[in-house]
Amino acid sequence: MAEQVVATAFGGPEVLSVVETEVPEPAAGRITVDVRAIGVNPIDHKLYSGAFGSDPDKLPLPVGNELAGVVTAVGEGATGKAGPISVGDEVLVQPAPGAYASSVTVRATHAVPKPAGLSWETAAGLLLAGETAVHLLTLLGDVEGTTLLIHGASGSVGVLAAQLAVASGARVVGTAGEKRAEALRGYGVTPVRYGEGLVDRVREAAPEGISGVIDTSGTDEAIDASLALVPPDRVVSAAAFQRAGDGIKLVGGGPGADPGAEIRSAAWERLVPLAAEGRLEVPIARTFPLAEAAEAHRLSIDGHPGGKLILLP
Repeated sequence: MAEQVVATAFGGPEVLSVVETEVPEPAAGRITVDVRAIGVNPIDHKLYSGAFGSDPDKLPLPVGNELAGVVTAVGEGATGKAGPISVGDEVLVQPAPGAYASSVTVRATHAVPKPAGLSWETAAGLLLAGETAVHLLTLLGDVEGTTLLIHGASGSVGVLAAQLAVASGARVVGTAGEKRAEALRGYGVTPVRYGEGLVDRVREAAPEGISGVIDTSGTDEAIDASLALVPPDRVVSAAAFQRAGDGIKLVGGGPGADPGAEIRSAAWERLVPLAAEGRLEVPIARTFPLAEAAEAHRLSIDGHPGGKLILLP
């Protein structure tokens, strides 16, 4: 038996409950993982909020999609992205449906090896945001020697995109609240405050000009400022789906977006070694026990947790 967080109805965090559940033996191509840490992502709440439908037949709905843990059982032919998987292997798994659990059975093909030097918390919070960051950067092409503007540079995706861009030889100007400015400077990013006068502040911070924009905030302010600085095809957004008609590039699962399945599937090969070497940091705002998943979601919905939120079974 395992503990698992499920949504018993569609709505806010108050519908989440912890239940006892049987963990199925892994069939061919699947593995069972003893979960050590779980990444909390905005999509986790959206899936039970009713935003994507409220079919009562889907209830109770298991929650979560990103975890790190130790393999306790393997099905026949269980092979991850780096090769065959064995009992005792430490892995990161994403996607991992029903990840909010103490133990879960998932597809082996979604698992990648966890280096010994990578903490459980970092491992659990790396892949989903990191894949989006890699996807955004990839669509901009070679950024070495260029200056990029990243909107939402202190958020879970933005901070990884900023670090990856700096590591690729770009100069990065990042929008953020004043409380996050010092942290961004620590990553080699020039912070600018969002709000009225944003375009002027960016131009002052980057007199050489901006060559590309990564948007993780999705606000009209961010897109309007971006279009004042660069052509539409040099703006890549993971959130501003309402601005598709402006000619910007969109990534993810929204309407008109590039799903980037191959890019995202291979992103771990770049992300995991950098994180293990300490060259890519996943800022952790706070950890919660599994039983406090609802509280973690309340903080996530607020939109300003200051880093990644992690559940610990």
